[in-house]
Amino acid sequence: MSDSAESSSPSETTALAAHSLPFIAWLVLAVLLGEATGWKYAVRGVVCLALFLYFRPWRWYPRFQPKNLLPALLIGVAVFMIWIFFETDFAARWPGLQELYYTVGIMPPWKITYFSTASPYAPQVCGWTFTILKILASAFVISFIEEFFWRGCIYRWLIKKDFLSVDPARFHAGLFLLVALGFGVEHSRWLVGFITGILYGWLYLRTRDIWAAGIAHAMTNLLLGIYVVWANKYYFW
Repeated sequence: MSDSAESSSPSETTALAAHSLPFIAWLVLAVLLGEATGWKYAVRGVVCLALFLYFRPWRWYPRFQPKNLLPALLIGVAVFMIWIFFETDFAARWPGLQELYYTVGIMPPWKITYFSTASPYAPQVCGWTFTILKILASAFVISFIEEFFWRGCIYRWLIKKDFLSVDPARFHAGLFLLVALGFGVEHSRWLVGFITGILYGWLYLRTRDIWAAGIAHAMTNLLLGIYVVWANKYYFW
């Protein structure tokens, strides 16, 4: 990585592919591999990490700024708390609120959804090796792939096709919310996903540091993975 974007920028197509293909591969592999199991998630993680390392989308970004570490970690913790809040015993004190969340906040909308506690990623099902790999791939692979795709690429590409020329701090309210919504719909919990997309997007706009958004995302996913295993809340997976 260099302290500034590369002086001899490759074509827009090359940059777009480098940001998009690892994410597209993640989605395609989920379909091709079929029913979820621990080893299949590990395969997705390894393949998409290899693609991410091969395409090196970070080539066009400054190095991570240490001053952004604390804000990134705090946003990551905040998102984790938001992600689990509506499905905690504490939120159950307001049954109307929780029912509303289950009704409209989870895909598909307008239908109450209840989650099974069974999971192919539980250690008693797939073994601790694949459970740990699930946590690691979620925290340190897909989180960074998603941030380079959604925040680094798609948001700026919607503003201008030569997206690398768009200042990361440039704010377009409609497109900002559209990308946050797209990120939310990608997840079954679309409502908190939408809020999450806003927070990660705000962090990127504020810091101009894609690594900060990636670290925030990684912190969220790492805490969620630990929480899922510790509290036996496998329905989050």
